[in-house]
Amino acid sequence: MASTFNYLRYYFNLMVTKLQTLEEFYAERSLPKPAGLDRGIGHLNVFRIEEQNASNSLPVAFNRKDYFKVCLTKGRSRIHYADRSFEIKEYALLFANPLIPYNWEPLDPEQKGFSCIFSEGFFTNYGRLKEYPVFKPGGFPVYDLDSTEVSAISSIFRQMIEELDSDFEFKDDVLRNLVFQLIHSTLKMRPSESIIQEKQNASSRIASLFIELLEKQFPIEENDDQVRLRSASDFADQLAVHVNHLNRSVKEVMQRTTSELIMQRLFQEAKILLKHSAWNISQIAYTLGFESPTHFNTFFKKHAKLTPSQFRGI
Repeated sequence: MASTFNYLRYYFNLMVTKLQTLEEFYAERSLPKPAGLDRGIGHLNVFRIEEQNASNSLPVAFNRKDYFKVCLTKGRSRIHYADRSFEIKEYALLFANPLIPYNWEPLDPEQKGFSCIFSEGFFTNYGRLKEYPVFKPGGFPVYDLDSTEVSAISSIFRQMIEELDSDFEFKDDVLRNLVFQLIHSTLKMRPSESIIQEKQNASSRIASLFIELLEKQFPIEENDDQVRLRSASDFADQLAVHVNHLNRSVKEVMQRTTSELIMQRLFQEAKILLKHSAWNISQIAYTLGFESPTHFNTFFKKHAKLTPSQFRGI
């Protein structure tokens, strides 16, 4: 098994590389792509694992996905999630989010269950999805289930499938409520006891805290919000460590500087706001903490080779 150190290094490297998109998810499983998916609108879908064209017995690559996933699985399997591994003997419930890489390795030829995938945009202005422990770094993403719990959780998934097939005007709200019902039901259970967790070194712990603090500033949903932590010193002050110690730890774990990661995350959020908000460029510059639209234009053009206006017009 890879060490915690190597898992976290891979984790941080993946943060600034390509994520698997929803379009790639459908293509990989030879599933028809839903209408509107390429327009970046909110999306949710539910599948029976055994109906995914035999791909249910193939390993899922260890990477980050550009979507959330909740899976109920039946069958022996192994899940590698960030710096932890889980041995599944029969039934388990997995929660995955875009921040943390994972893979799923089936050990039995036949796997059954349900898989729910959804974009963050599906829950815009609806609940506080990312604040739940099942979707936070350091939380418990895998839960072992007994037969009674499997029955209750399966029932929720079946309700979701029925709702997706209905023509009810407000079915999206019903689906959102069912996702939260899944989360709330799970939080009343005990986390998986099959976890194998290796001891983290000090650098990994500091790097983990840094990245969690970085992500807490996003997404930006109101144009009067503003990114407050923009420098390595800002983060070091919040973490109560010397800035040099923070920089050494982050560089050791992921081979990138603290400033590079901060700028990359700001660039990622800038692209999201330019494509998915109606805010003008001055408002976006302000929310991202730039001194002026000119500074923002210079920053964005350096990373995208396009001005913000050009990028928005593509």
